[in-house]
Amino acid sequence: MEVSESAEASSSRSDIYVRRGRLTSSHYLNQSTDIVNSQGSTSNSMDFGAGVMASSSSGFRGDRDMIDSSHSEDMSFTPVKHIKEENVIQAAAADSNSPKQTFVPCKVCGDKASGFHYGVTSCEGCKGFFRRSIQKQIEYRCLRDGKCMVIRLNRNRCQYCRFKKCLAVGMSRDSVRYGRVPKRSKSQDDQCVTSTDQNLDQADLENKQLAIYDIILSVSQAHHANCTVTEDKVKHIQKKQSTLMQQITIPTTPVQFTDEELETQKLSMWLCLASLITPTINSVVEFGKRIPGFSDLSQDDQLILIKGSFFEVWLTRMSRMFNKHDGILTFDEGNMIQREELSVVFSPEFVSCMFDLAISFNQLNLNDTEIGLFAAIVLATPDRRGLSDMKSVEKIQDKLIEALKLQICRNHSTEDNLFGNTIVKLPQLRSLGSQHNDIIQWYRAQWQRIRLPPLFSEIYDIPKHADDS
Repeated sequence: MEVSESAEASSSRSDIYVRRGRLTSSHYLNQSTDIVNSQGSTSNSMDFGAGVMASSSSGFRGDRDMIDSSHSEDMSFTPVKHIKEENVIQAAAADSNSPKQTFVPCKVCGDKASGFHYGVTSCEGCKGFFRRSIQKQIEYRCLRDGKCMVIRLNRNRCQYCRFKKCLAVGMSRDSVRYGRVPKRSKSQDDQCVTSTDQNLDQADLENKQLAIYDIILSVSQAHHANCTVTEDKVKHIQKKQSTLMQQITIPTTPVQFTDEELETQKLSMWLCLASLITPTINSVVEFGKRIPGFSDLSQDDQLILIKGSFFEVWLTRMSRMFNKHDGILTFDEGNMIQREELSVVFSPEFVSCMFDLAISFNQLNLNDTEIGLFAAIVLATPDRRGLSDMKSVEKIQDKLIEALKLQICRNHSTEDNLFGNTIVKLPQLRSLGSQHNDIIQWYRAQWQRIRLPPLFSEIYDIPKHADDS
């Protein structure tokens, strides 16, 4: 299905400001955007959760334009309840006035499958739809809470639910195998179609998995839209890094400072690091807001989670940017900080732990979706100090852990211990975050000697100058 070009949504402030002594975002208070249908008409002030979002640029772009399906009359469509989707698919694939059909149905919509595409038997329509969604990284949104029925007759109605169904039945760019369905596969699929009880059990299982895939899809889109160091972007940054590395001269002997000079040097490097990190704060806030269930928490709990997890989420995202061989940390604009400079800001021991954890995490070879899910798990840590609704946060984290497990098992079926090796990083990361908080206590005490970016001061609870309040 052709997707109309997105129109630029109404711009809204993405900066965080102080309201009654608390970190907040204007996005929490106002979220207005335009929905553009396929005829190009515009409707203002629609809720963020409605509509179908699409972006055909090189990466997912969240909080941009929302594009409705081409069938504008379907806006008021209410899905029929208490009807098994698999029964409808079978009915759509069968013809009561003709002999029994022997074709293999598409796993996504029930239409006649043309072959084995992206790991499952599927029709040409769903094959092309999945290919376009992956190649163009189109981001969709559902008008009906992600519960639309996907059958041949209405498969173009909701791209979000269609793409989610593609993922749920096993479609993956890593499982490409084109060709006609072999006779043995046809026989096996015919047996599955005629086994009603098996289909009903499978339907219940798929419904549960669809809910998990809904989480996976939401977090994946949020991560791509709000992370500047995804896999495709890192390649460009690394090329720039290679050029800049030739211009850097690392001193072979340590420079000796007096205590006063060392403090001045620490504050200067702290300001430099703060300036590089500050742009990522907004992206973490926007990422958190799109984690399923996060916006249902009180605003105070949301802010506690963001503040308490920021360093850990930042380190998780930046793991790809640590170069242990050269002792360099590269930021998204190609700016680099040497290991020795970081040691001035923190301590040599702490910096070694940072590099070791980042390198070991990077060696897990997780993809962008899995890194996004892990970062969401870190953000939704239920034992952050000051939380008022720990149980709700724990439920959110449990669902995210289940989603990460499913995603890893699906994409890394031959790596039995990968999920366990990934989850074990959580306490290691938490310990490093606690050490980081202890270190910046000294900088909190020096707040009058240096003027940090207000947003950076807010995220780390560092007192601000009167002019910045």
